Amino acid sequence: MALKLFQNLRLLTQFSFHYFARPVCVRLLYTSSLGRSSCVACLCTSAGCCVQRHGCRKLQMDCRTRNVTAIVREPSFLASSSGLHRDSELRFRLTQLHRPSADEEQDFQRQLESCSTSRQVFKLLRSLEILSDTMAAASLHRVADLELEGSALRDPSVLEKDTIRALCFQLEQDSTRLTEAGLVSALLACTRLFLDPWSTLMVRLVSESQNRLDSGQMTVGELCTLGCAMLAMEGPGSVMLEQAMTQIQKQEPTRWSLPDLIAVYRLLEGCVGEDGKYRDLLNAMHTHAVTVTSRMDPAAVSGVLSSLVALNQMQAMPLVISLCKQAVRHIPHFSDQELTRVLGALIHFGHSDHYFVEAMEKHVPTMVFTYHPETVSKVTQFFSRRNILSTTVFDAVAESFVYRADSYSTSQVARQIMAFGMLGYLPPNAGQLFRKVETILRTRFSQFQPRMLLSLLHACTLVERFPVNFVSKVFSSYFLQQLQGEIY
Repeated sequence: MALKLFQNLRLLTQFSFHYFARPVCVRLLYTSSLGRSSCVACLCTSAGCCVQRHGCRKLQMDCRTRNVTAIVREPSFLASSSGLHRDSELRFRLTQLHRPSADEEQDFQRQLESCSTSRQVFKLLRSLEILSDTMAAASLHRVADLELEGSALRDPSVLEKDTIRALCFQLEQDSTRLTEAGLVSALLACTRLFLDPWSTLMVRLVSESQNRLDSGQMTVGELCTLGCAMLAMEGPGSVMLEQAMTQIQKQEPTRWSLPDLIAVYRLLEGCVGEDGKYRDLLNAMHTHAVTVTSRMDPAAVSGVLSSLVALNQMQAMPLVISLCKQAVRHIPHFSDQELTRVLGALIHFGHSDHYFVEAMEKHVPTMVFTYHPETVSKVTQFFSRRNILSTTVFDAVAESFVYRADSYSTSQVARQIMAFGMLGYLPPNAGQLFRKVETILRTRFSQFQPRMLLSLLHACTLVERFPVNFVSKVFSSYFLQQLQGEIY
């Protein structure tokens, strides 16, 4: 009976070989003898090791993956990754032949930006049947925007979701057919999600990017995106980054679009190592940027000023002055983060503008109760560093301090009070203000950095509010040891 079963099995195998389509590679999960298996996120890119830096810690000796060739009928091209069950296949698929229209892509981008959680992004993707490679890359970027927390993912298990795995699988399989924009954007998105650089997906994307780079057909914007991705993967010494910068330098900044100009500034922030290495390029960019500042939106003004600070371009004062004038128009429209960057840049370059100050005096009092605490602190720093006493601004800051200071960091508390001391100004609610300061000092004294604490107490003495209740603590041996350790 066993012999008959064996013969029937051989006939079935031969029949299957002729009937079914060509062999395809199927990635299987290898389970160790201890019963442990790779986390499912590792399968989304056919990775040889875990794609999560802060999630699964796969044992190299016990958990491995195998590539096997199976004789199966090739399925229709749906968004499914190896390891997904057939009943969990998703509807969407990448397409190059029938790409969504420009209006459809813009509508998708608007819907994507309205998503406040990764779950909403996945739901949006599941509602689609086709999407372009740029839409797929934008989806990964949005997930990164929502999940990034410092230098890690807030929830690494997001990489285990079927939607992410399916999206990565399609990008991996279609890497040679992606557009340049979709290719480099997807690569950058993968670096932001901390995917394993040696996974099949990443290796294929990098390899294909190298081929496109060698062809010399990439636009400036695409070169910048690729440069940022390689900077994240390999650092400033990346050979591909150097090759991209060489191609960028061969082009005239006067022929770049405004987004391209901003993208190059952003890239140079991270890849300028040697002093003067890109001096000629930067000078040409500064000259061109002055002519287009009138077309810059709030994000562009903030971004360029931030880049100038990071690059320490003290010779670019004409551009700084021009950007400051443009910033006057955007003060009501800056986000908290953008305004913080603008003020930080003006402090760095030591520049202020009469019209800018007037615009700040008009806008800050109406927003000071809703600004991010860091933005309020930067506002007071700007006025004090430029030695500008605006009673309108400081009265509003003092009033908000009384109600909001409990949520401020010790650095934010100190910097705001230091500004009052530097300008020698006592607001109308000085009694309430300094009672609040005393309460914070009493409850959070040990949280202050020693030098920051001394600067705060010195500011109090400058406005004749003497911190007598804290003198004994300042001159204690423990505090003095802390101060000495901070100095040395």
